[in-house]
Amino acid sequence: MSRNILEMRQIRKEFPGVVALDEVNFSVREGEIHALVGENGAGKSTLMKILSGVHPGGSYSGEIVIDGKVKKFESIKDSEKSGVVVIYQELALIKYMNVSENIFLGNEILDKTKLIDWDTTLLRARKALDEVGLKINPAARVINLGIGTQQLVEIAKAVAKKARILVLDEPTSALTETEIDHLMDLLRVFRERGMTCIFISHKLKEVFSIADRITVLCDGKTKGTYDKTELDEDKLISLMVGRELTQRFPQSNRKPEEIAENETAFEIKNWTVYDPEIAGKIALNNINLSVRKGEILGVAGLMGAGRTELMLSLLGVWGKRSSGEALLFGSPVATRTPGDVISAGINYLSEDRKGSGVILIQNVKNNMALASLYSRLNKAGLIDQDAELAAVEQMVKSLRIKTPSIEQLVQNLSGGNQQKVALGKWLLTKPKVIILDEPTRGIDVGAKYEIYAIMQNLAESGIAIIMISSELPEILGMSDRILVMHEGTITGELLKAEATQEKVLSYATRSSYATHSSYATRSSHAAGGKNIERS
Repeated sequence: MSRNILEMRQIRKEFPGVVALDEVNFSVREGEIHALVGENGAGKSTLMKILSGVHPGGSYSGEIVIDGKVKKFESIKDSEKSGVVVIYQELALIKYMNVSENIFLGNEILDKTKLIDWDTTLLRARKALDEVGLKINPAARVINLGIGTQQLVEIAKAVAKKARILVLDEPTSALTETEIDHLMDLLRVFRERGMTCIFISHKLKEVFSIADRITVLCDGKTKGTYDKTELDEDKLISLMVGRELTQRFPQSNRKPEEIAENETAFEIKNWTVYDPEIAGKIALNNINLSVRKGEILGVAGLMGAGRTELMLSLLGVWGKRSSGEALLFGSPVATRTPGDVISAGINYLSEDRKGSGVILIQNVKNNMALASLYSRLNKAGLIDQDAELAAVEQMVKSLRIKTPSIEQLVQNLSGGNQQKVALGKWLLTKPKVIILDEPTRGIDVGAKYEIYAIMQNLAESGIAIIMISSELPEILGMSDRILVMHEGTITGELLKAEATQEKVLSYATRSSYATHSSYATRSSHAAGGKNIERS
């Protein structure tokens, strides 16, 4: 049995009004891949920030022991000197610098004159890239690389720092299946070479695929450490959420035949948009889409299919439209600006929660009230503070947002609760249609279920929902009807009862169905959703 390379003993960390970690114990063996799992807010990120020196010694109680020696890190630099390198979900690369500059940023290679030795820098960068299987020019600018490649550049950066303990926080959240497979293979190679890896993920399939052992945190406490052979997904979920989760998706009271009879709430006809960056390129080609009152319409497709671009083009913030119209309950909708669309009753919840969904440095109240300020103006044209307070508190209660108060900064909430704040902001505008772009990205299974339950309740109240998701189980479990996109076209449409992962992937990887599916989409809506294009 390998020795422990890392032990974190009796770690306790408090923030104002919140105990984030309560006597947590965490030990990792040398040369293993150790998964750290738990709900959002369980304390995983806080524990890793202590390990990495983001939360310096003295700001917490307990001990960090590496190779049998007690460590007290005052900075990230101190932690890296001990061989600990953390790669966060939000990549820390400087996009306008090249790959080699990023790899050695803060650890520049100097010549005898104390200037940067660019020849050696490029040479060593090339070696680090070879270690992770990247065949790219180290002089290439990061901004021109895909997300999967950027992730590997981050790992090459860790290799260049001679990492002994590599921490990966949600490393696959924005990767394609092929990129995920490559990353998993790379981690297995690192394990064979003796590197230790701490793997944080909400994707339990990946956890069981890659991890040797699993430590579970729940409510800031260590639930236990297990060999992966001791657990299955259901048992692990119950440990994470502190309760049995008997089903992944809430039951719906809505019947397919009733939904098919509902009036069309929103529809797009013959929607064609040019790419804003490549002159003359059609990015979205003749899109026809409709969603009924009380329906959850899933929009599936591989990365780059154009799903998010379609929704952003509706808001007037992406691309140049050459044709098409948007209709809300049969009436044309102006789509020049986001304000046009929002005022009509159509809302969009961004996939980028931290960048576009919430303002992290503002409190819950300000975030949730932001989109509906004009609805609470009094006769003097000032915001009715009492009405605002009452509306926000009611929404916090309705969405079961866990926060000490509505004055709490959103950055101090868990990812799942941040997502609820973003959703609550739009619900306060009383929308008729709401577009949810990756609504459960980066949140745990317990918080996912709560988001799903909110979605079902909204649909039952008559709100039309368009849900973009890259997770096929989510698409299949939550959608009443599914549209599949490939390279800017709709290539297929499936009802819930007939949809399978294989059928969705078939449409997602082939564009030859575009002509048929455009007809199928139009004809199925005309016939109440009964005439569906088949795989």
